[in-house]
Amino acid sequence: MKKNFEIDYEGLRKLVEFQIENNVSGILAVGTTGESPTLNWEEHNEVIEKVYEFANDKCLIIAGTGSNSTKEAYEATKHAFEYGIECFLLVDPYYNGPSSIEIRKEYIEPIAKSFPDAFFIPYVIPGRTGTQLLPQDLAILHSKFQNVRAVKEATGNLENMKLTRKLCGEDFDILSGDDDMTYVMMTSIDIKASGVISVTSNIAPKAVQEMTEKILNGNINEASKLYEALKPLFSIVTVKTNENTPFGPIVCKARNPLPYKTLMNILGMPSGPCRQPLGKMTKNGIEKMLEEVRKVYEKNPEILKPIEDFFDVDLSERLYNKDFLRGLYYED
Repeated sequence: MKKNFEIDYEGLRKLVEFQIENNVSGILAVGTTGESPTLNWEEHNEVIEKVYEFANDKCLIIAGTGSNSTKEAYEATKHAFEYGIECFLLVDPYYNGPSSIEIRKEYIEPIAKSFPDAFFIPYVIPGRTGTQLLPQDLAILHSKFQNVRAVKEATGNLENMKLTRKLCGEDFDILSGDDDMTYVMMTSIDIKASGVISVTSNIAPKAVQEMTEKILNGNINEASKLYEALKPLFSIVTVKTNENTPFGPIVCKARNPLPYKTLMNILGMPSGPCRQPLGKMTKNGIEKMLEEVRKVYEKNPEILKPIEDFFDVDLSERLYNKDFLRGLYYED
């Protein structure tokens, strides 16, 4: 975003180029980190088009076209498919909370049936949507539709993931939707996840890509070292702090995309503000976040080195100089 909350397409282009230079397998356009809830559908479509254009066939582009309206999701999918995109992420319908059977019959089935040459990834994240496509219905979808053969799994429930693998079989990709669970999901013989649709990859694409590749190639020891090095970054997808008010203490949770967009601003990457109702982190929240990021910079600087090289910034200055925090947190 620009300072006036309009979309910064030049900044977006640089971010896409940064990801591609660091060898990511794919880029998701308009996921939660891309502020999908506050983009109107015209912006939604345009961002997807621009990401596809900027990538220039150098990696897979996944379009986030899910909605809590099947009609809206269908129209967004149709627009992106006609533009050339072949892979789509469909988040469970949020707030109106259809049952798992309804998600299957009234949402994913009609869209998957309408676009047999496209591939669809249901996105299961009950903590955000208040509903859940269950493994049983996912398995029915996979058995009926050749183009539903993956899921973005963000339930946080390992037993749910194991059941998904059992019911959907080996020719089905489970993709982690939680960075901090990726290693466990990929190394578990009962889950066998194929990779991650990552938040942390926004700032550490090379390291996240390498970690997943090493697991897939059987280099578990090296992957484990990368996982440990990345852990502090995984921990700040949500930043929880205790804050004081005139009426007593409260718990404040800064949730994705706020912490990572704030961090990107500090690191000198294109980001800008979040659109309302998201706003700023608290001072305590930023300090807690920076404490974790500094651990990575001090112990494993190679993880953040691609940012310095690509964006021509000095992280030894940006991570420790309070001038770069100005305007990024609430001061009252």
